Amino acid sequence: MTQDDPKTLVSTGWLADHLQDPDLRVLDATWYLPPETRDPRADYDEAHIPGARFFDIDDVCDQRSDLPHMAPPVEKFMSRLRAMGVGDGHQVVVYDAQGLFSAARVWWLFRLMGQDNIAVLDGGLPKWLAEGRPTEDIEPVIRDRHMTGRRQNHLVRDVTQVAAAAKLGDHEILDARSPGRFRGEEPEPRPGLRSGHIPGSKNVHYRTLLKEDGTMKTIEDLRAVLAAAGVDLAKPAITTCGSGVTAAIINLALERIGKTDHALYDGSWTEWGAFPTVPVATGDE
Repeated sequence: MTQDDPKTLVSTGWLADHLQDPDLRVLDATWYLPPETRDPRADYDEAHIPGARFFDIDDVCDQRSDLPHMAPPVEKFMSRLRAMGVGDGHQVVVYDAQGLFSAARVWWLFRLMGQDNIAVLDGGLPKWLAEGRPTEDIEPVIRDRHMTGRRQNHLVRDVTQVAAAAKLGDHEILDARSPGRFRGEEPEPRPGLRSGHIPGSKNVHYRTLLKEDGTMKTIEDLRAVLAAAGVDLAKPAITTCGSGVTAAIINLALERIGKTDHALYDGSWTEWGAFPTVPVATGDE
């Protein structure tokens, strides 16, 4: 059972109990890796949790950047969310169609923008469907709601800051990619990137934080996973992955265990792997 916390993670049972709350807003943040060539919007149109709005990770982003779905300016975030009828005073629950994959990215993005009344649905749409809960194929009626935001810069890092942290060794840099990608043994899904990892980083594959059913492990088990990866929780943490999506699952796990000094490297490997002047490690070094 999920220890329900409206600021981190809630169960399908919690959402079912609160689905009719007037100040609840549900977001479908389904996103797929580029090689999958699936359309998350089409999936949403076919079936989504009643009342859910579609949150397009590739639209609510900084499209001035050459990097994929970088965090947008606060003004754009607020504008897009107002258009979804999401604003101040709302409790937000975000889910995705893969269980717990891309929803954590939106959880982190809300927090980056100074909004913390948001939780990820544990197990996402697959668990909701497995329990025989309802879906619909119509969009909700949208009523505009004012949103205020203030960027929390301590929650994000850029390539210069990560390079300094790697050199000094004063942070734990935690990589959510698969062990094969981390070691440089598997190709990257995006062409043109070097293979390997940030020197000194540690591999915490996001799947190791989840149970077989796609829900997040207990707080005790999360601590055990991090300990097994050699993570020193006394140091502040920076998370990374391929493009800043699954890294947020580590941020969510850290928040669940009560660790608050963590940030996300937004450019992640898409930036680091293409950046010619930063070093790359391979194997288990």
